[in-house]
Amino acid sequence: MLQETGNFIRQFIQEDLKGRLDELHTRFPPEPNGYLHIGSAKAVYINFEMAKLYGGKCNLRFDDTNPLKEETRFVEAIKEDIKWLGYDWEDRLFFASDYFDIFYECAVKLIKKGFAYVCELSQDEVRAARGAVGEPGRESPFRSRPADESLALFGRMKSGEFPDGAMTLRAKIDMASPNMNMRDPVVYRIMHRAHYNTGDKWCIYPMYDFAHPLEDAIEGITHSMCSIEFEDNRPLYDWYLDHLDFEARPRQIEFAKSAVSHTVMGKRYLTKLVEEGRVDGWDDPRMVTLRGMKRRGYPPAAIRKFAGITGVSKAQSKIEFSLLEHCVRESLKADSKVVMAVLDPLKIIIENYPENKTEWLKIENNPENECMGSREVPFTRELFIERADFMENPPGKFFRLSPGKEVRLKGAYYITCKEAIKDGNGKITRLICTHDPETKSGSGFDGRKVKGTLHWVSAAHAVPIIARLYDTLVTDGDAATDDENETDENMFTSSWGTTRLNPDSLIIMPEACGEPCVAGADANDRFQFMRNGYFCLDEAYTAESDKPVFNRIVTLKSSFKPV
Repeated sequence: MLQETGNFIRQFIQEDLKGRLDELHTRFPPEPNGYLHIGSAKAVYINFEMAKLYGGKCNLRFDDTNPLKEETRFVEAIKEDIKWLGYDWEDRLFFASDYFDIFYECAVKLIKKGFAYVCELSQDEVRAARGAVGEPGRESPFRSRPADESLALFGRMKSGEFPDGAMTLRAKIDMASPNMNMRDPVVYRIMHRAHYNTGDKWCIYPMYDFAHPLEDAIEGITHSMCSIEFEDNRPLYDWYLDHLDFEARPRQIEFAKSAVSHTVMGKRYLTKLVEEGRVDGWDDPRMVTLRGMKRRGYPPAAIRKFAGITGVSKAQSKIEFSLLEHCVRESLKADSKVVMAVLDPLKIIIENYPENKTEWLKIENNPENECMGSREVPFTRELFIERADFMENPPGKFFRLSPGKEVRLKGAYYITCKEAIKDGNGKITRLICTHDPETKSGSGFDGRKVKGTLHWVSAAHAVPIIARLYDTLVTDGDAATDDENETDENMFTSSWGTTRLNPDSLIIMPEACGEPCVAGADANDRFQFMRNGYFCLDEAYTAESDKPVFNRIVTLKSSFKPV
């Protein structure tokens, strides 16, 4: 049995609660420029669970400082996804854009104190002058601009007198600093774009690295937990708070991101998948967005468990996708109704069973959960079994149906195949079988036993369905995460499109059928289709079809080996 992995973040929090703090206050600060994915879920888990564990509070705050990429639809989707995961920010919903007036006054304060200046270098010129690691940057010719002049220009920037890119406000720190973030970073830029929250009020917008630490200080956040790439930003955050005289500041704790094998996690890559039509949108069940996992049928408890047992560390790691699937199976197995559904039907005719007879057989709903009771399943002369459960010339150790061989039908009788009927192309269309009426209990009165047990569906009562079988998007196990050094903008048309994206990530079974109880399913139901995996109804696909459409959530067989 897997247990939740401990983490070093708890040690820091416990130390602080024993010393300088009375209450823990965290925050989850997404940028509303996309949908949350499995990596985001871990950040949600860490912030909300730490607050819950230590009796503290957790804010939901949108770091919405870039109107070019941020939209209301992402805000609403993120809120919905966090609720679905099982977390509540109560009355603590905040937006960086709510603080734009405060940020502006802070920028003015930096100018007046001589710690910021208006720079007229272009973006490319600023980038070129930054230098490189081990090589100092060059100071801007506008760095010595008098504070009064910068203040006047900054006011004119705010009034909309200058076009995009004409000038920026930069912090005056140290162009020779070994930390590239400290080399006079941009504080404000001109963007003549309406903001989804503030409308046309602003045409200048603060940079994320300026706004982020101020938000934490304003909200009284005690612990800022973030991914490891922000470790080098910490001195810049502290510099802003020091020079703006903020007393309250959080303890920043960085942890490494965890890549999940066989997945695509980076926002750029996920966007490419959607825009190029390689998936059916952000909620495609193959996507590891929370929307996709929800639609596929993953229980939120499984995602929380996955986030907990993978723990946190300072070292980058890759987690096997099979662990996520293991968590899903563990969450589903006790409460899912086990039913019979045939994905690739082959008809069998039991010639010695009465033609007009329907026998209702009692079958347990879940062998691992007696509280779920039982149901009655119709048995008739004509049934469907899986086509793969029959072979004319089977190899050794084939324990399913073949000519002259006897198998058991789940909850019913022993049957023996007499003959396989084929069409003009040699394809088997039906099997002629006989049954032993004395074997209804599952073992004959003569004590004989069989090794093969097949699931089946009565042909007369079969509910036609469509089954969608999902596999991982990526074949080679390497996860695609956002990497600022990634230069292959044609990743999907080159190596990704030909060797890494899985051509079998979706297989559709259009002729599948299920026993009668699946007819009334809704999106909240979870079924174990016997021997085929866990399934749930997809309401969106069903609305577009003349049959119920079921997504396979996960297979029954696990490749994960608990340690």
